[in-house]
Amino acid sequence: MTGPARTGTVPAARTDPSAAATRVVEDVLADLGGGHRGVVVDSPPGAGKSTLVVRAAAHLAEADERLMIVAQTNEQVDDLIERIAGKHPQVPMGRLSASTYVLSDRVAAHPAVKVATKADDLADRAVVIATAAKWATLSDGSWPWAIVDEAYQMRSDMLLRIAGRFERALFVGDPGQLDPFSTVEVERWAGLTWDPMRSAVSVLLAHNPDLPLHRLPVSWRLPASAAPVVSRAFYPFTGFTSGTGPGDRRLEYGARGMGTAYDRALDEAAESGWALYELPARHTIRTDGEAVQATAALAVRLLQRGPVAHSEHGSAPVGADRIAIGAAHRDQVTAIRAALGAHGADITVDTANRLQGREYDVTVVLHPLSGRRDATAFHLESGRLCVLASRHRHACVVVARAGIPELLDAHPSTEPVHLGVPVKFPDGWEANQSVLAHLARHRVPAHGSTPGPGGIL
Repeated sequence: MTGPARTGTVPAARTDPSAAATRVVEDVLADLGGGHRGVVVDSPPGAGKSTLVVRAAAHLAEADERLMIVAQTNEQVDDLIERIAGKHPQVPMGRLSASTYVLSDRVAAHPAVKVATKADDLADRAVVIATAAKWATLSDGSWPWAIVDEAYQMRSDMLLRIAGRFERALFVGDPGQLDPFSTVEVERWAGLTWDPMRSAVSVLLAHNPDLPLHRLPVSWRLPASAAPVVSRAFYPFTGFTSGTGPGDRRLEYGARGMGTAYDRALDEAAESGWALYELPARHTIRTDGEAVQATAALAVRLLQRGPVAHSEHGSAPVGADRIAIGAAHRDQVTAIRAALGAHGADITVDTANRLQGREYDVTVVLHPLSGRRDATAFHLESGRLCVLASRHRHACVVVARAGIPELLDAHPSTEPVHLGVPVKFPDGWEANQSVLAHLARHRVPAHGSTPGPGGIL
């Protein structure tokens, strides 16, 4: 971080983030008409990726181009339908679904959207949306254009299965998020050109290095306090800026704190955008009871103090639906939900995998390496910490036991190096050190907390 400007110097003018983002989007749309087989757009957290997909879909539909849109989950499909139909109701849309699909309220709110289990039943639709898994079941049919959303979450073998369905495509995704997920061992394919566990984008660019590659330069989600931290740790070669400046957003409480460590951590988060609630160093089981209790108590105490968020969108209370708790494992999520009880029933609690793409005003994060004896590849995956640290618009509180930097120093990466596998940046070890170095400036020791009934203040 830079210090105050010296006397007599003039601070550099801040580049207009809106203008910078608009230029990139216009360049992307121009390339869609440039005859390229594909166009790739990298997007940092909250950079307007979905907005770009909506605009590109409307752009192609207005040019009378039939379009298929590929998303990775049913939730993402419904989200895109809601966004496109809400913004461009004149575009005839279809949702290609499995027979077990239950119509969501968001899709039902747009009666002009047709839902079908067979592509032939949507032949009259200019835009057809489905998950990659559903598109892979088609044996015939083709579209001039495809838009692949969350393309870095898509496995390369899935891209191969649907590549025959389209002629040209726009690939949009966040390279800093979690890699494609698998429940089986994948070492047998490491280093092979057709490794199914590589992301669709990495394989696409490896075989088509001349495709246009654009990068959205602004995060509209992350505040000025968070964008430099996340950019430096997880996007070291393709940095981005915040769409807001210092002071554009504020988090205030309707009730003053009582001097506990929980309140001091929440005050630090409101003032600086970050807080590290640090428990004593100790090796623990994965569902560390003390850490679970602290994570739940911080979220409930936040609600009790009546937070109000002030931003470029105005001022609004921060309700339970605008607070999220993130953890690395499902058993940790289950334990935290149980600790919240009725006090925080409406607070979102989930793993990094399921929080991907979602946005909240305030987040509380249980650090993946807290209390561990070792630093495994799973816990060191940079995308996991990146997701957890980049969901918030105002503040993020990290709960962790002391000693993580020492754990990292004692466990350098021992993962095997495979020939033919591109080196992944950023390195998870280095990304964790970068984030922890910043959090150390906002450290609040846990001693001094006085839990109330049930452990909740």
